[in-house]
Amino acid sequence: MSALYPLTFQPIFKERVWGARNLERLYGKKLPTSVPIGESWEISDRPGDVSVISNGPLAGKDLHWLVDNHRADLLGDAKLEAGRFPLLIKLLDAQEKLSLQVHPPTSKAAELRGDPKTEMWFIADAVPDAELYIGLKHGVTPADFEHRISDGSVAECFHRAKVRAGDSMFLPSGRVHAIGAGLVIFEIQQNSDTTYRVFDWNRVGLDGKPRELHVPQSLASIDFVDFEPALISASEIFHANFTIQQLVNHSLFSVEKYNVNRRDEIVMHGGKMHIIGVVSGEVRVGCEQKTNPVLRPGDFCLIPAVLPATELIAEAGTAFLSARAE
Repeated sequence: MSALYPLTFQPIFKERVWGARNLERLYGKKLPTSVPIGESWEISDRPGDVSVISNGPLAGKDLHWLVDNHRADLLGDAKLEAGRFPLLIKLLDAQEKLSLQVHPPTSKAAELRGDPKTEMWFIADAVPDAELYIGLKHGVTPADFEHRISDGSVAECFHRAKVRAGDSMFLPSGRVHAIGAGLVIFEIQQNSDTTYRVFDWNRVGLDGKPRELHVPQSLASIDFVDFEPALISASEIFHANFTIQQLVNHSLFSVEKYNVNRRDEIVMHGGKMHIIGVVSGEVRVGCEQKTNPVLRPGDFCLIPAVLPATELIAEAGTAFLSARAE
């Protein structure tokens, strides 16, 4: 029998100039006091930021140790990302707008000495009239964009989409974007931390100085034919007590959303690893090892590929995301 079981991790909190305290308010996260927290890295295998297991016999070991020692049992046939766990899972709390930014596409990343970063956002909480800056307005050219950077009006080149809780967006590398103010987001992404800032609203960072911009790298990375992309529109597949929506089906990762109408036991089959993130309600994770974590909103669990079948006992009114690396 494998030593692995459904795993939970200690979150890694990141202070951000645009952050707030909503992860505490919404999800009971025990945040550092008196600082704006913009990100909670829930499952991470980044240099210097590796998630530590919080439950069961392996508590205290970290995710990179798991990759090194139990790769096949953990991941199945999913590919590593530069020798590390392939995905990075975050909660984002944007009290203010984030910078206008882009992540380099695979075709440019090595040349720019960065890493590609394809990601998706699920909107968990939103103030009225919240919006995303996403892609370009129709007809914007590279010359238009560069000119607008120079005169400080580059935000006018961006397509803006109104969003509310329950919406989701896919962001391939190369798509310019920014999260607007008043949003809490579940972010599922390729394991990368390369971001090129185009514009940062003329504000200063936590150190009181303007944050660095990366204009040449941004111009080299932006997909200049990516006009006015739409939010994800996913039909529901109906089961007796729940529905499933396929939000993302990509070569790097897939994401499904489960909406539970009546209490039910939902089985995650083995062969692929699954990451469960609870949006609302409660999920009890059942397995032979009897670790049985109980997941509430804002909680995540990694189900290793080696487990033949894992029961998720979901209460009525529960919604959760299931992500897996491909």
